[in-house]
Amino acid sequence: MPKPSVRRVGQRSNHRYSGFTLLELLVVMVIIGLLAGYVGPKFFGQIGKSEVKATKAQIDALQKSLDQYRLDVGHYPSTEQGLSALVIKPADEAKWAGPYLSKAVPQDPWGHDYQYRSPGEHGEYDLLSFGRDGRPGGEGEDADLVSW
Repeated sequence: MPKPSVRRVGQRSNHRYSGFTLLELLVVMVIIGLLAGYVGPKFFGQIGKSEVKATKAQIDALQKSLDQYRLDVGHYPSTEQGLSALVIKPADEAKWAGPYLSKAVPQDPWGHDYQYRSPGEHGEYDLLSFGRDGRPGGEGEDADLVSW
């Protein structure tokens, strides 16, 4: 029968405890916090830039569809007809050969409708997005994105 081991005062144990100390956990959490504070704003800034680029691309695609509509019909859709004239044939347009968009008229990346006026103040038509805030004017991501 094995003898039970007796530990004497001042004698070290052969057992080592595995795990992390509170200090080690705190150091790791501080490092993670610093990384998140540095990387987070840069990451979310890129998302805003990509929404602006997507809006510009959609405005360009809508302009091409409007130009095709004009070639077929002889004029751009009126303000009353709006961009929906690119998808649904207006009742009074005999030369309409659409649809000029493969899907419904998109909203901008922030979920707002594109603004369309014909005749426009800046050309034959004005096509714009009010940006992230959905209101005229603004700066940065809130700035208006226009076709002219």
